[in-house]
Amino acid sequence: MAADRSLLLSLVEEFVSGLQDSKAKDTATGVKEGQFTILQLVEALGPSLTSSQPHTRARGVQLLSEVLHECYGTLTEAEVEVLIAFYENRLKDHYVITPPVLQGLRALTKCTVLPPGSAVAMLRSLFQDVHVQVRVDTGLGTDFVFGFVQSMDGERDPRNLLLAFKIAKNIIRRGYDLGKFTEELFEVTSCYFPVDFTPPPNDPHGITKEELIEELRAVLTGTPKFAEFLLPLIIEKLDSDVQSAKLDSLQTLTACLSQYEHKDLAEFLEGLWTSLRREVFQTSSERIESAGLAALTALTSCLSRSVLNFDSEDSLRTFLDLVLQDCKHHLCEMDLKLVWPSAKLLQAACSASNRASHIVTAAVMPSLMDQFSSRTQCSHRRTLLEVVLKFIQSVKTSQPLDNDERVLLAFRESLCSMVFSALSETNASLQITATSMLTSLAQQTGLLLDSDIELAVDHLTKLVLTEEDDKVSLAVVECAGALAELHPEAFINKMIPRLKKEIFSEPMYLETNEVVPEKHSHHAMRQRSLATLAAVSTQPSVVWESTPVLLEVLSSAHTGSVNFSVEEVVSACCSLQRIAEQVQDTEETGRCFHDFIIPRLLSLALQASGSSGCCSPLVEETVLCAMVPVISTSCSRLQPKSTASKAVSLFLHGDVSFLPDNSIPSHVQLLKVCMDRKLLIRINILCVVKVEVPEIDQLLSQLEEMSCTCSHPLPYNSAAKCFAGLLNKHSQGDFLDSLIQRTIKRVCTELDSPCSPARIQAFTLLIWVAKALLLRYHPLCTTLTDKLFSLLDDADLGPMAADGFSLLMSDSADVLNRSCHADVRIMYRQRFFSENSAKLVQGFNAAPQEKKPNYLKALSNIVNKLPKQVQVTELPALLSLLLEALSCPDQGVQLSTLSCLEPVLIDPPPALIQQLEALVSRLLALISSPAMSVRIASLRCIRALKDSSLFQILPFRARVLRALAQPLDDKKRLVRSEAVQARGKW
Repeated sequence: MAADRSLLLSLVEEFVSGLQDSKAKDTATGVKEGQFTILQLVEALGPSLTSSQPHTRARGVQLLSEVLHECYGTLTEAEVEVLIAFYENRLKDHYVITPPVLQGLRALTKCTVLPPGSAVAMLRSLFQDVHVQVRVDTGLGTDFVFGFVQSMDGERDPRNLLLAFKIAKNIIRRGYDLGKFTEELFEVTSCYFPVDFTPPPNDPHGITKEELIEELRAVLTGTPKFAEFLLPLIIEKLDSDVQSAKLDSLQTLTACLSQYEHKDLAEFLEGLWTSLRREVFQTSSERIESAGLAALTALTSCLSRSVLNFDSEDSLRTFLDLVLQDCKHHLCEMDLKLVWPSAKLLQAACSASNRASHIVTAAVMPSLMDQFSSRTQCSHRRTLLEVVLKFIQSVKTSQPLDNDERVLLAFRESLCSMVFSALSETNASLQITATSMLTSLAQQTGLLLDSDIELAVDHLTKLVLTEEDDKVSLAVVECAGALAELHPEAFINKMIPRLKKEIFSEPMYLETNEVVPEKHSHHAMRQRSLATLAAVSTQPSVVWESTPVLLEVLSSAHTGSVNFSVEEVVSACCSLQRIAEQVQDTEETGRCFHDFIIPRLLSLALQASGSSGCCSPLVEETVLCAMVPVISTSCSRLQPKSTASKAVSLFLHGDVSFLPDNSIPSHVQLLKVCMDRKLLIRINILCVVKVEVPEIDQLLSQLEEMSCTCSHPLPYNSAAKCFAGLLNKHSQGDFLDSLIQRTIKRVCTELDSPCSPARIQAFTLLIWVAKALLLRYHPLCTTLTDKLFSLLDDADLGPMAADGFSLLMSDSADVLNRSCHADVRIMYRQRFFSENSAKLVQGFNAAPQEKKPNYLKALSNIVNKLPKQVQVTELPALLSLLLEALSCPDQGVQLSTLSCLEPVLIDPPPALIQQLEALVSRLLALISSPAMSVRIASLRCIRALKDSSLFQILPFRARVLRALAQPLDDKKRLVRSEAVQARGKW
């Protein structure tokens, strides 16, 4: 026993005086093994606990607390009682002892033999002797609330306030009995409302004003018991001249109203309405106005939840009468500025509930519709129409009950009359508003009868065919698309046949064979009609009617039966593509595209390619380029089924059996046609489908041959893209590796031969295969990219190689993207950069002077595509090269580098700050560049540099302002505009 006591005293001495924290663990082990007890430890700590030095006493208490954390499970109830008394007494000691005391009390709370009432005793001691916030059990009731209020009172540290607000929020949400301390809890928290806090620079704690606002708002709006205190406070704060205080007050009001009932608001309704009306009528801030309107909606919604009894007052109607009294008469004053504020207030109240909608619309709609009928000035009629439109949209947001009558049903005829009258006007603004109103009416059940829909379709069709204003046409097309989704039959029966008739009509000619001025209008009408056919084709039933019209345009253009321009044929293809993008992916639409549209497109392309001396528009590059997205979009979005196998059979074996016309010779060698006739029939259909492509090995072999031997750019580019797309999705294995190695060997052989006529073709294949492998992280990608780096020194291909890095790092629109089901790994750009940036720098340093621009352009193309975070991280190592790139005479290098630098300059890293002199000098030199795009980009960089608010840029201010005088007189308006903005910043 003596030995154990000596050991205990030694451990205590080494921990307290020797500051050896590891001895606490040894002491706890001794207690667990029974060498000594906790009470013996307390006795051994006697000299330390009674020392005159606070830090010695603190070390003694710390040792005891750390041992208790390891051994609390062995304590008896009597021991726990003694230790609680000891710790409660220690709370009255020096403040440096408080942390280990709290640590010990925390350990004791884990004991299963905690004496009854001891938790309450500990909490009372904490509230009495410690000025901190704590979390407790609800059993303490109002005593805990009182203790919390005392502890929080006067707190100023934002860290403690954030914790205090969270504790207060939990007190409320967990149903603590606030009792007579309700007002005290509100006062001790609301004294911080509205929050006015600006975190210090480089705040290590990261506490923001928004966090404090959010937590305080959760407290103040957490219980209706605060209503009698909070609402007067909000009304008071809304009188403030501080915009942030107004905004916080309005947002807090909106939040609390979701918790309140009408009885909580009764005595404050008039004051709240007065404040909200003032904020909307007199505000100079859109945010304040929006917050005020949202608060009014929440207030009206709260009153709408009240249950009406036969002897109770209708608080909602009383409040809305107040609103109507102050706002309704302004709706008759079209020339005064309070029309729209009043309308917005009424619309905000209207959108709150179905009952509110009934009350407000019954009061205002008759007057608005009478004014529309009586007024003749277009601006007044447009304003009235816009106000009515907003009411229709407000009513839409208030969801009715199943048995409720539709709010606007009583005004149905008058609303239809208004919208059709406006559509017949010649004023563009009135017509645009009318199309929006027609869309809103159609989206509410019962407001448009079948006869109204047919009349609407007639109006829209007439506008499509005759209206030449671009804005009106766009609005009409959008409206037609929205209505066709809801009422497809009307468009199938009325609009599509009429549009088809006009599309296939010919412009008028004079006897002298000169075209009358209407030819341009006729062309514009065709363009609008083709766009409208696409817009209305969202339902499968409409698609089956509209797409044959578009295909007939292509067929008629090919045969020459109707004179269509190349631009009109391209528009027809674009409409087909848009339909493929927007239509629902169903079995019916998939069948329409894969069994009907795609075969006819391929058939038309083949017919055009097989006609000798043919002047068909379908052989034009722009038309063929427009056909390709139709096929690729259809195959990537709409259930492909057997299209892939049919396409392979067509391209490899000339199987035209699935094509609709018999005019195509069977067993046509399609790939040979592509090369011989320089025709672009890109087989993207095969590299965008999700299903497995049959006979892929043979197909890849022929595509490789075509890409390397074809002399025309369009076919060999197409073949390289398709080859890369298939390669990207090919399953991993020996065949893939051998195919890639064979392709690399062939490409390198051509590229290494300066006299080879196929160098450009080989380079094109190299770029696309490298991209395909880069996206999927294939290990053989490095071989191809290394070859690309070596080509930067090539006399002929160097500039093309530099541009090739932009293709590697960019998203591809037609192949090798996720929508085409390509294998695209995350962060492939960052991986490529990290693996190759050093090679680029080394190559630049070793390159002769005349080849250095290629390296600079390659670097700029790579860095420009990286995420900003990566740019900032990697900038220090590349800064010297980027500054060198700004001095490069190649304008493409300059523009790419400026685009890369602009986002970084807003928050420049230290490495860039150290190079400000060189940076500013180069930027100022570029504002006189002969290229307008470079001048604009350099001015944007100069403006971004000022946005960084660095004090280091101040010495350059006078110099920059002098230099900016020149672009202020630039002959190009866009340059002058950028110069004005940059000068204003500086």
